Amino acid sequence: MCNLYHLSPKAEISNYFKAQVHDELPQGAVGPFGQGVFIRQQGGQRQALPGQWGMIAPRASQAKPASRAILTNNARIESVAERPTYRDAWRSGRRCIITAQSYQEPNWETGRNVWWQMRRIDDLPWALAGIWSEWRKPETGEILPNYSMLTMNCDGHPLLSRLHKPDPALPPDQQDKRAVIRLRIEDWDCWLNGTIEQALNLVRLPEAEEFDPAPAEQTKLLLASRQPAQASLDWLG
Repeated sequence: MCNLYHLSPKAEISNYFKAQVHDELPQGAVGPFGQGVFIRQQGGQRQALPGQWGMIAPRASQAKPASRAILTNNARIESVAERPTYRDAWRSGRRCIITAQSYQEPNWETGRNVWWQMRRIDDLPWALAGIWSEWRKPETGEILPNYSMLTMNCDGHPLLSRLHKPDPALPPDQQDKRAVIRLRIEDWDCWLNGTIEQALNLVRLPEAEEFDPAPAEQTKLLLASRQPAQASLDWLG
């Protein structure tokens, strides 16, 4: 799962993702219920829109839940068709691409949290799988676009399984660690326009070799030197 990522700039969204940009888009880092950007298919073209990163339930009375313990910025691909907050968007084919220069995940191998910035080794942006919706504010009738990232199990992945704090009560093969789903450039149109069955066939994790190895190398050095890890390090930016 992901709770912080860095947005692609407007020029990158327009040039690399070939999306129409009609509004001012937010920039920088975005966390749960912050303003981010998603790309949807509209009128035969890709359209980039600002929206709340955190799906709003169709009959919700407010855009953000009263408790911060309730997060809807990530949705499990295994249950997205059944969960009330997400099922209408999924069953209606409201899939989107979430553009990210990097995203942040925690590594606990040193005994303390070291944040890894997950970047592509080729410096291109990630295209992450998501779903989107529109919610009408009861008081004003204002339409608020909103979206969630989809996640899948990554327990068997050689790199991604190293992230997140392990549950000591569960064996290694039953941790159910989560990772966001990247979309290959040749699959973008099918993800946005295809059937649910076609979209599910695109759900896969990136290969370990697609990631910038710097965070893993830094953690290896920390482990080798037995130095205590920092909660945030200068090299993470």
